[in-house]
Amino acid sequence: MRQALIVWGGWEGHEPEQGAGAVKALLEEEGFGVRVETTTAVFADPAIADLSLIVPIYTMSKLSKDEERNLTKAVEGGVGLGGYHGGMGDAFRESTDYQFMCGGQWVAHPGNIIDYRVNVVRHDDPIMSGIDDFNYCSEQYYMHVDPANEVLATTTFSGDHAPWIDGVVMPVVWKRRHGKGKVFYSSLGHAAAEFAVPQMRTILRRGLAWAAR
Repeated sequence: MRQALIVWGGWEGHEPEQGAGAVKALLEEEGFGVRVETTTAVFADPAIADLSLIVPIYTMSKLSKDEERNLTKAVEGGVGLGGYHGGMGDAFRESTDYQFMCGGQWVAHPGNIIDYRVNVVRHDDPIMSGIDDFNYCSEQYYMHVDPANEVLATTTFSGDHAPWIDGVVMPVVWKRRHGKGKVFYSSLGHAAAEFAVPQMRTILRRGLAWAAR
């Protein structure tokens, strides 16, 4: 049985405990054994190198150098990394090696909770199979992203809330490699209630399964 580790905590506004519960259910449906922790100290444990998948749900906060080094080493060695929204994409802002591994970092969500459109750009990818463009209501993440990411879905900013980004096309879902490890990220999921949106849930479930070795 593949083993996954979920680590939740940090800023409570993203409902990390509820999100961890939802992700745990998704992974168990995929046949994973799932361990849940609430402190980043587990990232310093050399045993994480034997896992199939790590899911951080830990907005903001800080990693120690040992935690950052051991986590990135584990992924470079083949452990999968996957996550969503600020739990992975706005975590550990001071840890540039972590951001390098993830392939992006949150910088803004103009307008806060708004209606926007998600555009699927890789219909041929199994993660996006059968999913058409869809409307979404949440924070529309503006991120600094690695051009090496394999982008699966995007969104286009209107400029209504920040005129200088009118027409900017921003990645929403991507996958990438970091050493031997596979990395998956979706910016959808500000609140745990969004797991009820079929597209959000399906994309995340498939993406985490893809990332796991």
